[in-house]
Amino acid sequence: MPNTREEYIRTLRDKLELWKAQLEKLEVQAALAKAEARVEYHEQITDLRRKREEAKRKLDELQHAGEHAWKDMKAGLELAWDAVEAAFASARARFK
Repeated sequence: MPNTREEYIRTLRDKLELWKAQLEKLEVQAALAKAEARVEYHEQITDLRRKREEAKRKLDELQHAGEHAWKDMKAGLELAWDAVEAAFASARARFK
């Protein structure tokens, strides 16, 4: 992860955009899936969307934190970010 606050925020924003694109791809796959698979897709998409929104909220908190507070927040944010990344990786593997 980048060291400066601005680089860190930019990296996290880029990741949010990547996750948005991955959600859109999963939505297309869900629309093309058979009925029984479609339900599972939609459940997974709903969960991923919720996790992405939570990550976005944490990024917003980081952006509004003071210069010194962001370093304290960084460890917790990275744990949350890793959990979202793992969820997206699981979904990609499941719906290949």
